[in-house]
Amino acid sequence: MNQVIEIMKNHRSIRNYSDQEVEQKKVEAILSAAQLASTSNFIQAYSVVQVTDQEKRKQLAHFSGDQTYVEQAPVFLVFCADLFRLQLVVKKEKIEPNFSTLESLLLTTIDTALFAQNVMLAAESFGLGGVYIGAIRNQPQEVSAILELPELVVPLFGMCLGYPKEPVPEQKERLPLSVILHQNSYNKNQLDVIKQYDQKIEAYYVKRTDGKRNDNWSKMMARLFSKPLRNYLRRFIQGKGFNME
Repeated sequence: MNQVIEIMKNHRSIRNYSDQEVEQKKVEAILSAAQLASTSNFIQAYSVVQVTDQEKRKQLAHFSGDQTYVEQAPVFLVFCADLFRLQLVVKKEKIEPNFSTLESLLLTTIDTALFAQNVMLAAESFGLGGVYIGAIRNQPQEVSAILELPELVVPLFGMCLGYPKEPVPEQKERLPLSVILHQNSYNKNQLDVIKQYDQKIEAYYVKRTDGKRNDNWSKMMARLFSKPLRNYLRRFIQGKGFNME
């Protein structure tokens, strides 16, 4: 099998790490390679904050739902949508930047996500494992204050990295490709395949928890989207200078 495909197919969320140090030059090699991700119009509208200060780590862990691995992981990164740098260079050219539309937010968010996934893939190529921390968005105002993020810089998610501690968790099967891949037009007839997938996910959780949990994907999604998600984010993002007309 192609080596890159093999690494990608071996991905799983790693939350427990060995004591082995991750050298800083390896972290920087990973980030440097990840910068070669595709970027819309060459804007490169992202930044990443590596947090090594243990007090800041402790605070970030607390504001991320008390996830202890945020504090304990050898490497912790916070990925940010960043239009501040673009504001600097556009003004340098004697032009007033216009970031007033939703498109500006989409561009920087997509750029950041592409960069971050490259980081994860590059890290895994070195034998590291990691997990994304979306709970950074639970209390974004506090996270911004801790990291001293200026206007037009929004923390999107964190990432823990380190060498996996054995045993590594079993991999969660993804949706069948048949409901992801559509040929020429969108196929709305997906439920029969999803029902079969639900059975596999339920079996996964039963095995993983010794019968204490029998969730499936549909039930999990129904719970997740039964109420508004982080409806304070619009106000926060607008307060950061993203007007989103």
